[in-house]
Amino acid sequence: MELLKHYKTIFSRELKSYFYSPIAYIVISIFLVVTGWFFYSTFFLYNQAELRNFFQLLPIIFSFIIPAVTMKLFSEELNLGSYEIIATMPVTFLDIIAGKFLAAFAFTALMLAPTVFYAVFTAFMGKLDHGPVIGGYLGALLLGGSFSAIGLFASTLSRNQIIAFIIGMIICFSLTLIDKMLFFLPSVMLGFFQYLGADYHFQNISRGIIDTRDILYFCTICFISLYGCYLTMQEKKA
Repeated sequence: MELLKHYKTIFSRELKSYFYSPIAYIVISIFLVVTGWFFYSTFFLYNQAELRNFFQLLPIIFSFIIPAVTMKLFSEELNLGSYEIIATMPVTFLDIIAGKFLAAFAFTALMLAPTVFYAVFTAFMGKLDHGPVIGGYLGALLLGGSFSAIGLFASTLSRNQIIAFIIGMIICFSLTLIDKMLFFLPSVMLGFFQYLGADYHFQNISRGIIDTRDILYFCTICFISLYGCYLTMQEKKA
């Protein structure tokens, strides 16, 4: 595609930049320690061969971890002034946004990959139902992609990485918890706000139920967030 012919170069550069600093290793280590602690503590407590507790906690963990992964993608370049140099190169805004988004998504997938060991361990300990596990990881990738897009959008809003992290975390955390606050709302609004909840759609998929409405939800979040990135950066260029 002519409009996206340079995104691979940006994707490669951004993905490599994660591993040039200790931040990537720190984030991955924290993620694995937290998920591992919750998984093994609840696994032996309930003595059930399933990953339900792991997937139930994943949206909340992602709400903190992924904004930390994405906070620097635009904020750092806006702060250092290097974004203006990139903008003068023969690349489009779509190249830049697509490359950075795919790098964040790939990093999230790499961070998630070691947790497959939890499924292998569970299968050895008992009879594992593979449907919810496959659905859970599919949902995790969709959720990770959506939160990566939200974090990328937050990164365009401020030159300060901490502020970008806080904005991204608030948005992700709000989408995760919104369907838990339905008891405050009148019944006529319950369906609408439940549909807005990322955790609601993720838990549907993690049960092994693949519904196009849940997939469409995550795709819509990605599109709106990435389009927001495009509009924000166009405005900054002007």
